[in-house]
Amino acid sequence: MSGHHHQTGPTGTGSVVLELGENIGALILTTPPDLAGHEIDISPCGGEAGAGGPRTHSLVRERRTASGTSYAAVYPVLTAGQYTVWRADGTPAGQVTIRGGQASHFRWPPAAPASAG
Repeated sequence: MSGHHHQTGPTGTGSVVLELGENIGALILTTPPDLAGHEIDISPCGGEAGAGGPRTHSLVRERRTASGTSYAAVYPVLTAGQYTVWRADGTPAGQVTIRGGQASHFRWPPAAPASAG
C-alpha cells in the first residue's frame, strides 16, 4: 500500500469496466471503510528474493450498489498469475491468484496483533 491518501466521492454502479481475456483477469480487493482513499500496491510474485515484478496500485473507493455500500480497489487488467498484495509498511498482506477470463477477489486481512514484550 503506498503512502498516498486521496479524498474521493463514492463510485456508482457500472463505473468500472473489466477487460477479461484468455490470459487477462482482474482483481477486486475489498477493504474496511478506513482504507477509503488509500492506494494499495500489488505486484507479480517471484523474481529476485520474492520481490516479483513492478508494483501497480489502485485507489480504494466507496462503492454504492443496489445491495449496499462496500469499499474496494479494482485492478481491471492483470496478466494471469500469482500476485502479492502489499501493506503500507512494505510487508505482504497476502497473495492472490489471477486467472484469465475471471475477476478474482481478495479481502484485506485484519492487522496482525502487536506482540507483547
